[in-house]
Amino acid sequence: MDLQSLAALIEVAESGSFTLAAERLHLSQPAVSKRITALEEQIGQRLFDRVGRSIHLTDAGHTLLPYAHRALQDIEDAKRALAQLGDEIGGQLSIGTSHHIGLHRLPPFLAQFTRAYPQVDLDIHFMDSEVACQAVLAGKLELGIVTLPTEPLPQLEQRLVWPDPLRVVCAPNHPLASQPNIALKHLAQHPAVLPDEATYTHHIVTQALQRLGVQPHVRLATNYLETIKMLVSIGLGWSVLPLSMVDAELVALTVPKLNLQRKLGIVWHQKRTLSAAARALMALLPT
Repeated sequence: MDLQSLAALIEVAESGSFTLAAERLHLSQPAVSKRITALEEQIGQRLFDRVGRSIHLTDAGHTLLPYAHRALQDIEDAKRALAQLGDEIGGQLSIGTSHHIGLHRLPPFLAQFTRAYPQVDLDIHFMDSEVACQAVLAGKLELGIVTLPTEPLPQLEQRLVWPDPLRVVCAPNHPLASQPNIALKHLAQHPAVLPDEATYTHHIVTQALQRLGVQPHVRLATNYLETIKMLVSIGLGWSVLPLSMVDAELVALTVPKLNLQRKLGIVWHQKRTLSAAARALMALLPT
């Protein structure tokens, strides 16, 4: 079977759309449809049922899909294993990272890496940490440099790189800003602007508050910490942000008993061979 057709199968199945699959594969929609049709003709069975605008895998599609994943992953593992036979570190290195880490943590290390290994083609994807972890598990990315999962994920190895202490913050003109110590019950009386509930950071914050008997009133939620900082700085509510982001636009509050910290680091698939490029980047990051 043609690997490009198998890649099309995977993208259409995961996105539920020929249009989205075409965007991800950098192809036209007719080209993706042609690859799926060729694959269906080759196996003699339909892979998708098309009902109106909805697309669903048939039994044949469900059966073939895990084999397609495995075939593409085996090819990637073979490429990485072969690349390690040479003395020169090169090839493509696909990594996923959050916007915050990409902006505030990675730049000096990426600059050092590209100077040391100019033959490596860095393929960097900016995405939520949770999405990056799933992409590593699916074999779409070799490394994730992310907020580490709050609970272990099967087959996902991880290494702490940066402890990331968090602080409760508000705008300088916020009613809480002038109080030397904030009681949790007073904090809960004011609206909060927090990371989206699907994020690891949201889980860290809300679980810590709930253990202390506090249910925050969330006025707004967004995935981007830089956006949260802006919303807090104009007075829309208090939030929890990395200490490294606290500047003159924010006031860091003292909340007794509330000690919050994220863990930022690297994730990779437990059962896949790491390329020489991936191992070289990991070696440059702090331990």
